[in-house]
Amino acid sequence: MNDAATINAHYGAQALPDRVAQALRQAGFGDGRLTWRELAPLDQFHVRGLAATQELAAALALPAGAAVLDVGCGLGGAARFLAANFDVHVTGIDLCEPFIEIAEQLSVRAGLDERVAFERADALDLPFDDAQFDAAWTQHVAMNISDRAGLYGEIRRVLKPGGALAIYDVVQGDDQSTPLSFPVPWAREPQNSFLLAPAAMRAVLEASGFDIVSWRDTADAALAWLAAQAAPASQASGPPPLGIHLVMGPEFGAMAANLANNLKTGRVGLVQVIARAR
Repeated sequence: MNDAATINAHYGAQALPDRVAQALRQAGFGDGRLTWRELAPLDQFHVRGLAATQELAAALALPAGAAVLDVGCGLGGAARFLAANFDVHVTGIDLCEPFIEIAEQLSVRAGLDERVAFERADALDLPFDDAQFDAAWTQHVAMNISDRAGLYGEIRRVLKPGGALAIYDVVQGDDQSTPLSFPVPWAREPQNSFLLAPAAMRAVLEASGFDIVSWRDTADAALAWLAAQAAPASQASGPPPLGIHLVMGPEFGAMAANLANNLKTGRVGLVQVIARAR
């Protein structure tokens, strides 16, 4: 797995708390109360943003009162969405300390701090007891993790038998004759990108103790979203104060364009998966 220093450098995480505070002021929110929905342009930093989170949550179908683990929680957007809309308690972990700091601050401002909790932790060494969670959730995280068996094995360990795992991730595409165009949102160089082909990902999940419940290809929807994202950035006014570009930095335009090109040419794909722990 990438170490914390590499990931912090990729996202410019050390400077992120100040950038987020300034952007919220620019957007007119000052230091006051916010809702999870107002934060969605900022904290849903994965392809298709809030729409992808809503679709993954609908497929997961969480029961009220469930204990959920968000692996690679980022700024806590998914955790707040799940807590507010499904009456569950979410624990988020991330390797980047600045992400955890911001996630906690935004959750207080959204009035959801009693239903979400965050801590810095390594996804390959989760600081939780066996069979502690009813469900687990991860979006756009595994692409940075070389030890995929270790990742899914740790998630399986902390899930109760029958617990569900919701995944939304970039995968290796069918066309491997041409190398990926870099930078992409999860990596600036090939040595920091660890994609699996769908069949290999399925095999690792099953070997880690999961049964596949559903597997959905979402590449076409991703391409449409990326095209829509590119349009405002090309306007003279520039991007809005809150958006994925705030987290990703000035290279986000190039990263998004490369991701779109990689998707169009079949070098990468995008999947939504629900698996259940045996």
